[in-house]
Amino acid sequence: MSEKIEELDSVVIKFAGDSGDGMQLTGDQFSNTTAFIGNDLSTFPDFPAEIRAPQGTVAGVSGFKIQFGNSNIYSPGDKADVLIAMNPAALKANVDWIKDRGTIIIDSDSFKAKDFEKAGYTSNPLEDGSLDGYNLIQAPITKLTKDSVEGFSIENKFRTRSKNMFALGIVYWLFNRPLNITEDFLKAKFKKNPELANANIASLKAGYNYAITVELLPSSYQIKPATLPKGKYRSITGNTATAWGFLAAAEKSGLQLFLGSYPITPASDILHELSKHKGFDVISIQAEDEIAGICSAIGASFAGGLALTTTSGPGLALKGEAIGLAMMTELPLVIVDVQRGGPSTGLPTKTEQSDLLQAVYGRNGESPVIVIAASTPSNCFDYAFMAAKLAVEHMTPVILLTDGFIANGAEPWRIKNTEELPAIHPAKVDVKAREAWKPYLRDIEKLSRQWAVPGTKGFEHRIGGLEKQELSGNVSYEPLNHENMVKIRAEKVKRVANFIPELKVEGAEQGDLLIVGWGGTFGNLYTSFNEIKKSNSKVAFAHFNYINPLPKNTANVFARYKNIVVCELNLGQFVRLLRSELPQFNYIQYNKVQGLPFLKSELVDEFERILAL
Repeated sequence: MSEKIEELDSVVIKFAGDSGDGMQLTGDQFSNTTAFIGNDLSTFPDFPAEIRAPQGTVAGVSGFKIQFGNSNIYSPGDKADVLIAMNPAALKANVDWIKDRGTIIIDSDSFKAKDFEKAGYTSNPLEDGSLDGYNLIQAPITKLTKDSVEGFSIENKFRTRSKNMFALGIVYWLFNRPLNITEDFLKAKFKKNPELANANIASLKAGYNYAITVELLPSSYQIKPATLPKGKYRSITGNTATAWGFLAAAEKSGLQLFLGSYPITPASDILHELSKHKGFDVISIQAEDEIAGICSAIGASFAGGLALTTTSGPGLALKGEAIGLAMMTELPLVIVDVQRGGPSTGLPTKTEQSDLLQAVYGRNGESPVIVIAASTPSNCFDYAFMAAKLAVEHMTPVILLTDGFIANGAEPWRIKNTEELPAIHPAKVDVKAREAWKPYLRDIEKLSRQWAVPGTKGFEHRIGGLEKQELSGNVSYEPLNHENMVKIRAEKVKRVANFIPELKVEGAEQGDLLIVGWGGTFGNLYTSFNEIKKSNSKVAFAHFNYINPLPKNTANVFARYKNIVVCELNLGQFVRLLRSELPQFNYIQYNKVQGLPFLKSELVDEFERILAL
């Protein structure tokens, strides 16, 4: 038995199988264990929209990719070093995304003639030479899983379901991961059925021991922990981080958190997470539809709560009129849009950035709102917190854009103390200034009105969707008053630029190329920028988290570069906004609308092409 251990800097692994094979759970467990060890990581869950897609077909393949290493990891990587393929369909869907001489581990029990036919193979890939460039490991995973649970009192249908744990055990041995994290998870998950928990643990250990016994590879691999800032870390998804950011904002502001929401992929996990936290005085309502969800949140805001609603692109369209109502009444409200492939139902489980213009302009009349975007799974926490802060301090709706890639993806997150977070000062009325108060009397700097909660004596007033008289808040149809109020509401949003950070630039202070991105494309763009700057010192990178308004120094930054390439997972929505706001610059577009994130290889090729012009 070989005890050789080879040290690596980083590795990309892809788990793939039927959507019922537990690949997402397997990937989650590997990620959690890897984060516990101290590696940096980035993940990319990729699964069908159907609850149970056609078994054994390419359309039904569920995958989970993770890159982890001993230094900062910003993306899940392009091609995998190791593929775990539970059936021929998983192999066919992913074989082009394996590195040359990469390792492919298959469940040989699932590679029969009927399985090849289902997957669309016309010949046996295990015999036709198509896999000659890879290190192919054939393991009878299904049979060995059955053997490992022999003697446990579990139903027959469960005897092969733990084959994902057997496969995970193999990979744990391959990369020197401990088993105890997953063992503890299984005991907690199946607390009411200890026999099932023990059967899964037996499968996990059997996979680990199998890898040792048969010497699958000449060596196992070790990736040392990454050097991260001091603190306590955990692996976190973007949706969980978003939910926790709002919890922190409620604590910091002293407001009760209210979520009115309707389940929609890929945003539902925020509702699920917040519904667990009634101990923090959270009120969560699963409404009957998107409109009821946001309208309940507007009511909660009127009553003095920190109110939010969550959705994806189709739901944002339905919420448009209610967002306009919140804007007109000048009540704080956060709308989280976890973007997915569109239009219409589109690609529910795939990522895209195609809701930007809908977020900025998608309401009737002159209806400006603040729009910000998170860029990584972990900083979803920060931008959820900031969205709440901007809403209650500036008394206006804020749309927070995330996307399916960062919402479902995971990375290490340093757990924060509330003392580290900025203060939140809700624009509440001063009860001592009752005599001077007017419903639409405004703060000089922010132009925000004061938040008078119903039931506060002496601060009774009316709100609604009809136009308001400037100070009194009475209904007014007077033409000049309407024009004045429209301009005030627009100026209020513009002035937010005075309260957000300036645009940061990485790389050359001036030069040949500025790479521009926004939102969830950060990791892949930053990785590509780091690659291209090795051969060109006149390249820089600027990433936008604040969309409306733009950071105050945006024009000054753009003026320092010969070429500006704007990279988006849409057909050019942000570049259209930039051309509208800053028409003096020439922009190059790089767009992708495939339901997939950018690849480092394609970005580097594009940047090299531009630099060669």
